[in-house]
Amino acid sequence: MILSHDSSWCRNFHSFENRPVVLNILAMNISKPVKRVDNDEKVLGRAKFIADMKFDDMLYARTLRSTVPRAKIISIEIPELPEGYFIVDHRDVPSNNRVKILENDMPFFAEDVVNYIGEPILLVVGPDRAVVTQILESIKVKYEELPAILSVEEAQSGEKPPIFGDDNLFADYYFDKGDPDAAFEKASRIVEGEYRTGYQEHIYLETQGMIGIYRDGKLTVYGSMQCPYYVKNALIFATGWDGDRIQVIQTTTGGAFGGKEDFPSLIAGHAAFAAIKADGKPVQIIYDRVEDIISTTKRHPSIVKHRTALDENGNIIAMDVDIILDAGAYETLSPVVLQRAMFVATSVYNVPNLRVRGRAYATNHVPASAFRGFGGPQGVFAAELHITNVAEAVGANPLDYKRRFFVKKGDTTATSGLLRRHVPLQEIADALDEMSDFRRKYEEYRKNQRKGTPWRGIGISFFPHGCGFTGKGEEIIRGTASLKRYADGRVEILVSSVEMGQGAQTTLRKIVAETLGIPYTEVIYENPDTDRVPDSGPTVASRTVVIVGGLLERAARELKERWSEPGEITITKTYRHPSYIQWDQDKLRGDAYPEYSWGGNVVEVEVDPVTFEIRVVGVWGAYDIGTPIDERIIRGQIEGGVKQALGYATIEVMETKNGRILQASLTDYIVPTSKDFPRVIFKLIPSPYEYGPYGAKCAGEVPFVGPAPALAAAVQQAVGFRVDRIPVKPEWLLEKELKK
Repeated sequence: MILSHDSSWCRNFHSFENRPVVLNILAMNISKPVKRVDNDEKVLGRAKFIADMKFDDMLYARTLRSTVPRAKIISIEIPELPEGYFIVDHRDVPSNNRVKILENDMPFFAEDVVNYIGEPILLVVGPDRAVVTQILESIKVKYEELPAILSVEEAQSGEKPPIFGDDNLFADYYFDKGDPDAAFEKASRIVEGEYRTGYQEHIYLETQGMIGIYRDGKLTVYGSMQCPYYVKNALIFATGWDGDRIQVIQTTTGGAFGGKEDFPSLIAGHAAFAAIKADGKPVQIIYDRVEDIISTTKRHPSIVKHRTALDENGNIIAMDVDIILDAGAYETLSPVVLQRAMFVATSVYNVPNLRVRGRAYATNHVPASAFRGFGGPQGVFAAELHITNVAEAVGANPLDYKRRFFVKKGDTTATSGLLRRHVPLQEIADALDEMSDFRRKYEEYRKNQRKGTPWRGIGISFFPHGCGFTGKGEEIIRGTASLKRYADGRVEILVSSVEMGQGAQTTLRKIVAETLGIPYTEVIYENPDTDRVPDSGPTVASRTVVIVGGLLERAARELKERWSEPGEITITKTYRHPSYIQWDQDKLRGDAYPEYSWGGNVVEVEVDPVTFEIRVVGVWGAYDIGTPIDERIIRGQIEGGVKQALGYATIEVMETKNGRILQASLTDYIVPTSKDFPRVIFKLIPSPYEYGPYGAKCAGEVPFVGPAPALAAAVQQAVGFRVDRIPVKPEWLLEKELKK
């Protein structure tokens, strides 16, 4: 059974404090589910994905990729090409052969060296896919291999020539709070731990794909993407052209999870450069699954070390946390992923004295970048499992122990930001205990550890998730949204936020329709086209509803006031942080996010004492995401996110050997199906955010953050020894058992 939020809470809801717009909350029924706008075309197979799009005289491109992790390119031997076929490489990039992200260090095409297996070297383009493939397979590249850096330990050692800078560091950050040195000096006890997480592949249903068209001096790129303006800005940088000459159109996108945030800028460049060279003919690039896995970005592997100082009563008085990410060969978005991992180093606990250092290292692995949760899962996995271990070290039930240190309104975050609103962690803990019977089961399994068959264990975790971009990110982007009322009364949403399966086509329409008092079917919201929509920021960071939806709500309120005006009306709103937000980017101090969502998970497992196979027998969750804009969509987000997280923690094994990914197909890289884990029982505990539309907070990434540490804690209770890494493989458990 799913326990979902009862919207009758609205009847008892008090007025927002300092609400910028007065809301008639009592009249709203925003949470009631409606039929998804994109339901029929997807279910009936009418949706056109990038692979379904056909143009006259379309050409096809495939990518020649590096087969070694680090080398100089000595020569490239290309066979004689049939008429109508051609090569595209770094010499065909009009201006800058670098993908515009943060550091702009990643080339569209390798020039003199390659830095990971799968790095693009050139394209083969032509009218027949089979012939293109034959040509590709006949090209010979001669390399002079260089010493490859294949772990963060090698990156730290300095024994091999660095890939980036003089120390292989893409990012090195530090912040503190209170006086951690003094607290550690007077500590009665110090508990230490090291925690590791592995790669994770996005496995979106639709692989990466783009089509480029260059006609009459204008470049148009169609593609599967999360961030149309990221792609447009990358093309402006690569071509050196004025933005008016570049148009980016998002096509129906079959999943993303962060994997189509920054990476599409690279493949869009490939399609664009090929189209420019193709003399007016469209060029399509579609990855097959193996190519997609070996060459696209992954979730960062992490190594996190925790030291926690306790007083004589077992209270936490200080923490020292060191976070290391394997960023792969190029920087991508690693510095920001690292920051979010650091900002949750204390999870949901009030730690008065704190030191946090974070580093992202360059290695000769495939680049890592955005993935649902964006550093939060790595940071929370370590923090929650560590506090579980601290609780056990002092002989306490982890639920009761963790509750002692929950942050509350008036406390400060790890970055010394002020928590200005109610933090419903105690309510979340109560709900989890009631739903899962955690306290009783924990004591029962502790007393009967490793008795009977199978062994049983239960684990609990809590977590925060910052809504929107970190620090000043939202202020820098200055996301803009417009509403256009046509003469016939229909209203069009003009934003660059995309539908990628998460329900934005429905939720944003609902916000506008509810505010205007019109049917949501009268609200138009097409896939973004940069020639038509303003830059409202990328579809990432769980920001679509809380940030862009908030802009649309405010625009709709103004439009409602002007509804009687004749003709067309366009209202535009640009995001500004609430005035109380204070952030020092140099010191990483202050309000890292405008608001937080909160949550917790319980996971119960059985472990086979012979094979050490893990079976998840129960999953529970409690979440504060503010007001859910559509309860059915939120249910889908929670069920999907939790199971994706449990896959990350268990069966989604991705390893490398000599820089090569060993699990490069869906035969080898296993993702969970609906049968692999039980249905999630959850409850929503809303604490609305006054600056979010109808009180909504962030939701999309929230369900992913907490399950992994709860599962690891459950497994370690079942087996009777520390489980300090994910994915938790039966082979690894058996190896530890044999070494006991």
